[in-house]
Amino acid sequence: MQIGFIGTGVMGTGIIQNLLKAGHQVVVYNRTKAHAQTVLAAGATWADSPQAVAAQSTVIITMVGFPQDVKDVYSRAEGIFAGAKPGSIVVDMTTSTPALAVDLTAVAHHLGLRALDAPVSGGDVGAKNATLTVMVGGDQDAYDQLKPVFGQIGQRVNYFGAAGKGQHAKMANQIMIAGTMTGLTEMLVYAKAAGLDLPQVLATLSSGGADNWSMDNYVPRILKNDYTPGFFAKHFLKDLRIALREADQMHLDLPATQQAKQLYETMVDDCGLGDDGTQGLIKIYENK
Repeated sequence: MQIGFIGTGVMGTGIIQNLLKAGHQVVVYNRTKAHAQTVLAAGATWADSPQAVAAQSTVIITMVGFPQDVKDVYSRAEGIFAGAKPGSIVVDMTTSTPALAVDLTAVAHHLGLRALDAPVSGGDVGAKNATLTVMVGGDQDAYDQLKPVFGQIGQRVNYFGAAGKGQHAKMANQIMIAGTMTGLTEMLVYAKAAGLDLPQVLATLSSGGADNWSMDNYVPRILKNDYTPGFFAKHFLKDLRIALREADQMHLDLPATQQAKQLYETMVDDCGLGDDGTQGLIKIYENK
């Protein structure tokens, strides 16, 4: 399959490499070409704009940073919608707003395209190992066609319904992750203050009811003072803000998620640590 992919960051790089391993031809674009060198060396080809990517592809996947970035790569003069051929499928894997997914789908349909919102969970490890969870909304016939492709980059793929439903599923995921990230951070702060052996604490908790993906993947990094982003803190804060806006529109009060957002605002906005991984949250406790 001829796949276009826009966004060769931490997540995109791993996904593209797995698409190449599966035998697909992949043409890529990234705002900074230097950040695409890993996938170009692996066999992807370069295009000079999102429009050029779309013109060469039957499936166009985007994974960029923020909703405004999504709008830009689809709608600008040299964007995806300017180059995509009727019958193509556009897939936004960025964690973005449900409303934007609905809007993009409406434009896609007007142009004779099909559209999916398909955000993922699993971090850099999942992207690298093809063990992502993929949450999909949009045109079901497009989902049915691409489900085997999603299976080449993820271990669990679920379809949730109309446009925007994939993004809503991802918001539910991020609300849960907010709890695990704050929990593992405060667990470490407490265990350290109590004089416990932290690797032993991790080994113990990982074998009991407290075990969770975030702890298993991020606590070992914290113990090595490794704050390299498997998922950028600034992007997680963006997700929490979206989730809370959506909750507000549904007249829901989520105080624990609100507190997590405030903690990540301290990390990202006040301490300037947005380019750290989400595990860098512990730094704001150490600096108190």
